[in-house]
Amino acid sequence: MRVLLVEDDPMVGEAIQGALKDASYAADWVKNGPTALTSLGCQHYDLILLDLGLPGMDGLEVLTTIRAKDNPVPLLVITARDGLDDRLRGLDGGADDYVLKPFEMTELLARMRAVLRRKGGVASPVLGNGTVSLDPATREATVNAGEPVQLSNREFALLQALLVRPGAILSRSDLEDRIYGWGEEVESNAVEYLIHALRRKLGGAIVKNVRGAGWMVSKGG
Repeated sequence: MRVLLVEDDPMVGEAIQGALKDASYAADWVKNGPTALTSLGCQHYDLILLDLGLPGMDGLEVLTTIRAKDNPVPLLVITARDGLDDRLRGLDGGADDYVLKPFEMTELLARMRAVLRRKGGVASPVLGNGTVSLDPATREATVNAGEPVQLSNREFALLQALLVRPGAILSRSDLEDRIYGWGEEVESNAVEYLIHALRRKLGGAIVKNVRGAGWMVSKGG
């Protein structure tokens, strides 16, 4: 999944971006509101992490602009502003959650997973299609309720992208978009290599190739 991080503090931004990548997210980091809005205009994101104390354009103004365009992207406010009025303005302005700095990355990641579940209308924390299931908290996959299999970060990211929309065909560019952030080198056969690795670990029938179109996992088993 691809995340847009909007944070002007270099140390905080670098730490969060690194933790997001370690947790299998493709993470793009911008440092001000106008750049965030420009990025949203040309790139699909699955979730936004938005600081409020941004230079020039306040985070609440960024939030208002996003929601005024009827963009339903899941959005978590991350900020040191702990006043009740700020929290209410953020939540009433369209934020899906509000996380106070300083925070533990484990908590932020758990809140991100919860928001993504709610937005997707899914109660269970585990993704699945009746045959294969994937636990975002542990990055383990199971086939037909068998033994859990540990996946690498990018194996997990690819399988997650497919399981979010079982039955949908995702092209090479669709999958690369969800696995790699800005500035990350994408090898020409990276998607094929990851799919080969997943099939080796989980079975050859898990990820299906649709000739000339892309890849998919079956819907409903």
